[in-house]
Amino acid sequence: MINSTQTHNLPEEILTWVIQSVDPYATVLEIHALLGGTSSNMYDIALQTTQGTQHFVLRLVRNKEWLEEEPDLALHEANSLSCAFQHELPSPQIIAYDEKGKICGAPAVLMTKLNGSVVLQPKNEKMWVDGLAKSLVQIHKIEANDFPWHYYTYTNMKEIETPTWSSIPEKWSHVIDYVRHSRPSTKTCFIHRDYHPANVLWENGTVSGIVDWINACRGPAGIDVGHCRVDLAQLHGVKTANIFLEAYQNHAGHDFVYDPYWDILSVLDILFGPPMVFSGWKALGVTNLTDAQMAERLDEYILSLIKRI
Repeated sequence: MINSTQTHNLPEEILTWVIQSVDPYATVLEIHALLGGTSSNMYDIALQTTQGTQHFVLRLVRNKEWLEEEPDLALHEANSLSCAFQHELPSPQIIAYDEKGKICGAPAVLMTKLNGSVVLQPKNEKMWVDGLAKSLVQIHKIEANDFPWHYYTYTNMKEIETPTWSSIPEKWSHVIDYVRHSRPSTKTCFIHRDYHPANVLWENGTVSGIVDWINACRGPAGIDVGHCRVDLAQLHGVKTANIFLEAYQNHAGHDFVYDPYWDILSVLDILFGPPMVFSGWKALGVTNLTDAQMAERLDEYILSLIKRI
């Protein structure tokens, strides 16, 4: 039964699909758009079911360019969630998916909603960083040898150019050349592929969930570490990024061998134009950063990585 107490823009056929996937006798109580999504429309849907009030998250993938490159995104996330949940990671549980969007008008994924909230400006940074690192190590303990999606870089390293916005272009030219000629061999494992603070939920001071598994795949652990580090470097500075690396190494032990290649590649992988404050951070309440700071912090981060080569 569709009986929402809040105005929403979800078509009736989508809500009918959600209800049929969960409980045919359920009633829609509330629908809220979730903040922070950049490639999909995300909704928190509260249902009154035979088991009480339950919350679910619906993803509608409407980015046409992304879908042209990866038309199996809904299937991909459904499999990623299944793998994560089967290995007892703090991930949502897949409920249903509409692979081609035949029902929902766009590829859709319906999953359980996790408790907790995103923390981007922690009161205790050391504890926060340690929790981020420890949770990432748990993901990387999974081998997932049969997982069919595999890591690839988002940017063609042969075509990448020295950024014109940088105050140290010669240093960027150096690291670009380094990445083109220095790829190390490494073992692969299950990786999140978009692990950063805005995809981690917290409750009572501990990590309660990890979300946004649409890019999960088999690949090098270092690319997950590097992706989180470049986010931390922009969000809080190089020092915080380095504290995260130390914490990850402490939790991973001998299972992880650090190589600056993956850190540098992670930076180059996000260079789609001049640095800008991540829109998801703004939506989640971080309003004290500027685009100029992002450029300065990326320059500082690249200088710190050159010292590690």
